[in-house]
Amino acid sequence: MLVIADNLNIRNKAYKEAVKGRRKEVLSEFAKGVSHADMINVQCSLDGSGDEEILPWVVGIVQEITEKDVCLDSRNIKALENSIPLCKRPPLINYISATEPDEQEELLQLVADSGASLVIRATRATPPTSLEAKLQIIEDLMEMANSADIPNERLFADPSLVHIGRGVGQRHLANSTECIKLLKDLVEPPINTIAWISNVSVGMPIALRKQVEAAFFLYFSGAGLDAAMVDVLDGNLRKAMYLVKSFKDEIVFSPADIS
Repeated sequence: MLVIADNLNIRNKAYKEAVKGRRKEVLSEFAKGVSHADMINVQCSLDGSGDEEILPWVVGIVQEITEKDVCLDSRNIKALENSIPLCKRPPLINYISATEPDEQEELLQLVADSGASLVIRATRATPPTSLEAKLQIIEDLMEMANSADIPNERLFADPSLVHIGRGVGQRHLANSTECIKLLKDLVEPPINTIAWISNVSVGMPIALRKQVEAAFFLYFSGAGLDAAMVDVLDGNLRKAMYLVKSFKDEIVFSPADIS
C-alpha cells in the first residue's frame, strides 16, 4: 500500500495561508511533518490559477526537506511543466479525467515524455454513480494513455469517491469498491488503483470525520487498493495504515506501535 500524504492541500487553512504568504519556513515544517509518508501530494489551488509560479516553488521546498516522491495536484499544464524538473524522481500527476478534452492530449504527452505516473479519474462533470459508467471512463482514459505510450504500470485508476452523506453516497461507495475489485481482476497488464480517502467524510461533524475515514481506509484496502491519499497526521488513520501494512506483512508488527 502506497500511503500518500494529502495534508498539503488548500482545505488545510494553515497550509493555505502559508502558501499565500510565501512563508517558506512554515511550509518547510509542514513538509517535515508529513515526511514519514511514502509520497507527498502538493496542491496550491483548486483550479490551477497561479500554479505556474507557486506550485514549483512549494515543490522545491518539499524536495529540499525530503527524498520522498511527490504527487503534483494541479489543473495547470504549465505549472506541471515547471514543477516536474524539480522532483527528485518522476512524480505522480493528479489527475486526468473526462472533463478536460482540450487539455488531455497535452497532459498525456507531458506525462509520457517525463516518465511521470498519472491518476486517471472516473469523473465527467460529476462523478458517475453506476459501476458501468466508472469502468467505461477508466477504460477510455486508459486507452488514451496507452496510445500516448504510458504503460499501465504508470497509471493509477481513481473511482472518484464522494461523501457518504450525499444523496447517493452509500451506493456510490459500494460501486467504487466493486470498481477497484474488477480492475484488479480484469485489467491486463495490471493497473494501479488509488483513492482520496478524506472525500468520504466531507460535510460530516469534525469529531466523526477521521473515524469514518479510518474505517473506510481499512474497508477499501480489503478491496485491493494500491495507493491512498490520507491525512497522515491523524492518529486514527496512522493506526489503520500501520495495521494494513502489518496484515500485508510489509512491516514487523508490534503492539507497542499502536498503543
